[in-house]
Amino acid sequence: MDLHVESRNVAMAPRWKTEVEQRIAALQAGHDDLTHARVTLTKNKHHKKLDDVAEALVVITLPGRHTFTARKEEKTFEEAIRAAFAAVEIELRKFRDKRASTEVRVPPVPLRGVVCKLFPREGYGFILQEGGGEVYFHRNAVHGFTFEELSDGQEIAFNVEVGEKGPQATTVERIPAIG
Repeated sequence: MDLHVESRNVAMAPRWKTEVEQRIAALQAGHDDLTHARVTLTKNKHHKKLDDVAEALVVITLPGRHTFTARKEEKTFEEAIRAAFAAVEIELRKFRDKRASTEVRVPPVPLRGVVCKLFPREGYGFILQEGGGEVYFHRNAVHGFTFEELSDGQEIAFNVEVGEKGPQATTVERIPAIG
């Protein structure tokens, strides 16, 4: 990993550089994904503040152009370094957790059924599932055509979830014509 530690408007104290190196090593612990890190310590004189302000800028880069940046201003460089690394660590942990997630979203396989009851004015109906049982659906669940195009006895494909009052179709679609 490529590490650059620099200072502006102040001489680099060995303890600051050591702390930065230790914090970078802690970010890398158990991972080999950091490709570049740059830490800049700057002594700023702000016109709004009477005292000098210590600023730490931490920029971490991972493969795939993923960059994490934190800039913190505190009274001392130790505090600024600690705050900037804490912020980068949180973002890096979120990114690594998301990347490590093995959850794969697979679209549900549609079920088949027949429209058995329609209530056009109210905007809902019921589907008789293959194997028995009725499933409620609302006009907003109809996709690829309009609710008004539905008719009793029409064969459809649908996905179902458990609603407050029992099974409910989340999507209702026409069955594609074969041939």
